[in-house]
Amino acid sequence: MLTSKQRAKLRGMANTMDAIIRIGKEGITERVLKQIDEALSARELIKIALEKNCEIEPKEAIAYICEKLNAEPVQVIGRKIVIYRMSEENPRIQI
Repeated sequence: MLTSKQRAKLRGMANTMDAIIRIGKEGITERVLKQIDEALSARELIKIALEKNCEIEPKEAIAYICEKLNAEPVQVIGRKIVIYRMSEENPRIQI
C-alpha cells in the first residue's frame, strides 16, 4: 500500500507523462494486460487512457488491472488512470 505522501509524489511525476497505452472498445484483454505488465516492468509508473468507446468505467478498470498485475492505483482523472508497480530487479523511482 502506498501512503498519501508517496501517492502525491507519484501523481506529480505522472502529471507530465503521456498515456502510453490506450484501451478501446474491446476492453481489457489478455493482450492489453501483457502490454501493461511489460510497460510496468520497464517504467514502473504508467498512464493509461480509456477511449470513449471503452465500456468499462475508469475506476473499475484501475481496480481490475491492479488486482491482476499486483500494482498500486495512483489516480483516476476523467478517462485516464495512473498505476505504479515497483520493479523487483531494477527499481528506478525512489518513493
